[in-house]
Amino acid sequence: MERELFTVTQVNQYIKAKLDGDRLLSSLGVRGEISNYKRYPSGHHYFSLKDAEGTLKCVMFRSAATRLRFQPENGMKVVARGRISAYLRDGAYQLYAESLTPDGAGELAVAFEQLKNKLYEQGLFDQSHKKPIPAYPERIALITSAAGAAVHDVLRILNARWPLAEVNLLPVRVQGTQAPAELAGALRYANQYALGDVIIVGRGGGSMEDLWAFNDERLAHAIYDSGLPVISAVGHEPDVTISDFVADLRAATPSNAAELAVPDWRELSQRLDHSAARLEAAITARLAGEQSRLNRLAQRGVLQRPDAAIDRKRQMLDWQRQRLLSEMGRQLEQYRGRLGVLAGGLDAMSPLKVLARGYALASGEDGRVLRSVEQVVLGEQVRLRLKDGSVDCVAMKTEKDVDIYAGEKAEF
Repeated sequence: MERELFTVTQVNQYIKAKLDGDRLLSSLGVRGEISNYKRYPSGHHYFSLKDAEGTLKCVMFRSAATRLRFQPENGMKVVARGRISAYLRDGAYQLYAESLTPDGAGELAVAFEQLKNKLYEQGLFDQSHKKPIPAYPERIALITSAAGAAVHDVLRILNARWPLAEVNLLPVRVQGTQAPAELAGALRYANQYALGDVIIVGRGGGSMEDLWAFNDERLAHAIYDSGLPVISAVGHEPDVTISDFVADLRAATPSNAAELAVPDWRELSQRLDHSAARLEAAITARLAGEQSRLNRLAQRGVLQRPDAAIDRKRQMLDWQRQRLLSEMGRQLEQYRGRLGVLAGGLDAMSPLKVLARGYALASGEDGRVLRSVEQVVLGEQVRLRLKDGSVDCVAMKTEKDVDIYAGEKAEF
C-alpha cells in the first residue's frame, strides 16, 4: 500500500501548527548570548541566541523593538521572551521575541551606560565646553513641572536669596514619553528669546523610570547646544542622569540648584559691610599717615624758609661763575703766549726777512718761482722781487754754476 505524499508547504504548516499548539513554546524565556545581530530599515531586528552547545534563530518585529530601552549588541547576554514558531518559507523554526532584557543587569541601567558612553565619545561631556554660571543673574529661566513640589521649593529659595532676579517659568512634563521633547523644546525656546542669564532644568526625586526623561539623547543635545549656561537639578543626591553630565553645572537637588544659581543677598550685604568697614579703616589709617608725613615735612627748613634754598643755589652759581671766569682768563693767557711763539717762528721763516738781507725772488711770466737757470728761457720776461718792490727784466744770458759740494746744483 503506497503511503500518502505531502507538499513541502503542507509539511511546514503541520510543523508550525504543532509548534503553535504547544503551550510551553507559546510563551517562554530563553537566556543566551546575542550573535549575528542585524537591524533592518523596516525596524525589524534579526539575531541569534547561542550558548556553549547550540544556536537559536530569533526575530523581533518593529512593534516590539520600539519598546527597547537599550541597543542590543553582539556578545551581550540577554533574556528573550516570546514564542517558538516556524517560518513557512524557510521551514525553519525561530523565536519570535516580544521583549529583550539584559541578563544580570536592568534594561535601563544598560541603556544608561550605552548612551553615556556614546555621548562621551561625541564630546558632550568635555569640560572645555562648560560655560560659567553668572555671579549675579538678573533673569532665570526655570524649566520644570508647574505642578510638582520642586518648583515651589526653587521659587521660594530664589526669592529668599536673590529677590532682584526675574524668574521665567517654562512648565513642561518631566515624566513620560512626551517629556524629553518638551524639555528639549523649552531649552531651545529659552535660548531663542533669551529668557534668562542662566537656565535651571530638572525635577524632584523618583525612581529611575520616573527620571528617565533626563536620560534622553534629544535633551542631552539640547543642553549641549544651549548658548545660555544650564544647571541640571534632577532628583536627589544619589540620582545621576545624562543631563547632569552634559550640563554646565550639576546640582544635587532642585533646591540646591536655586542656591547655586544666585547669591544670598544677606551674605552679600554682610560682605559689603565688612568691606566698607575695612575700606574706612584703611582710609583712616592712610589719612593719619599722610598727616604725620605732612607734619614732618612742615618742620623742614625748605618749608620754613623757602628762599633759603634759592639763596644757596645763587651763592653756588656765583662761585661757579667766578671759577669759570678765572679758568677762562688763565687759558686765554696760555693761548696768547703760544700765539706769540708761533708768530715769532713764522716771522723768522718769512721770505721778506730773506729779501731784507739783499736777496731777490725770481718768478716767470706765469708766476712760478724760478729755482734753476734751466727753468729760464732766453728772451723771457722775469720778475725780480726785492725788499721794497719788484723789477721786470728780460733774460739775455744764462750761466750755470758748478756746486762745490759733490757736484750738486746750488740752490738759493
